[in-house]
Amino acid sequence: MSEVAISIRQLTMAYGDNVIQRDLSFEVQRGDIFVIMGGSGCGKSTLLRHLIGLQAPKAGSVCYGEEDFWAATEAGQDALKRRFGVLFQAGALWSSLTLAENVALPLEEFTALPAAAIREIVSTKLALVGLAGFEHYYPSEISGGMKKRAGLARAMALNPEILFFDEPSAGLDPLSSRRLDELILELRDSLGATVVLVTHELPSIFAVANNSVFLDADSKTMIASGDPKHLAAHGPEAVRNFLSRGESS
Repeated sequence: MSEVAISIRQLTMAYGDNVIQRDLSFEVQRGDIFVIMGGSGCGKSTLLRHLIGLQAPKAGSVCYGEEDFWAATEAGQDALKRRFGVLFQAGALWSSLTLAENVALPLEEFTALPAAAIREIVSTKLALVGLAGFEHYYPSEISGGMKKRAGLARAMALNPEILFFDEPSAGLDPLSSRRLDELILELRDSLGATVVLVTHELPSIFAVANNSVFLDADSKTMIASGDPKHLAAHGPEAVRNFLSRGESS
């Protein structure tokens, strides 16, 4: 039977009195590739910030297993964050560090591993994303797609249970985007990680996702959840219209 990795209960997100989304309730199962989708300005990235501990909700809860992140102590929240890996939109690599040094950062910060062990882990993670041999390159010396993959290697450094991606295909050409989709599937299957991603790239949604939530900007709440392929045929009209553009592109 499936196991719940993340449970969102009656979540309301707001900036001051400006409510972005209200009454969100959905679950992410272990092993899901879960997509947060919806039109521009609906609150996709804001929801991601609530999930990874960067922004507190106005109401409701974000639970990992049975642990309520926003009700936990600071130490408890830090422990939960160690189970996450995050890939930000532009990769967020330190330009003054090599790829190897970027991937090594979380290992140096959060473990007591000797330097030789860290070097071995770094090489393994870079190889997993197809960047073996690029350890000594700087971010300015590689392509946009390679930067995304290097950022993914760093997100995986601590063997997280859950990977969060914010617009992973943004700015990539179609071939690089497809390769990143394939890599996400490979990593989910080989590492057993749960993946949560924000994207408006409809080909990627159909290629990788088995579960989703749709945020509606007009009603300021979710109007559907489930497999995007099912929602494309049987979801509410607004969701079908959104997803049909992916089938025709």
